Amino acid sequence: MFADFYHERVVSVSGPGYTIGMTRETMELIGIVAGFCTTASFLPQVIRTWKSRSVDDISLKMYMLFCVGVLLWLLYGFLIGSLSVILANSVTLFLAGAVLVMKVRFDRER
Repeated sequence: MFADFYHERVVSVSGPGYTIGMTRETMELIGIVAGFCTTASFLPQVIRTWKSRSVDDISLKMYMLFCVGVLLWLLYGFLIGSLSVILANSVTLFLAGAVLVMKVRFDRER
């Protein structure tokens, strides 16, 4: 089912009273824009943590679990061949991983 979906050139999505047809490229573009927006949201946290060196309010367990989840999303992106999933999760993993590393490192400095 999913493999056929990703090999179709034009995909129709239907619901009660509507049908939307779009190409896979259009769907990937939507995914890339969405991925950019959600991934860019981590940048202020990375910059603030780096400048302030304050990690007291950052949960180590949350960031560890989040990084594992993003890594699995990245693997999923490779398995389905989705550029938008691969790009967004690669950058998100880097940024969230940076916060995780700073959390461990800055906690040890105290």
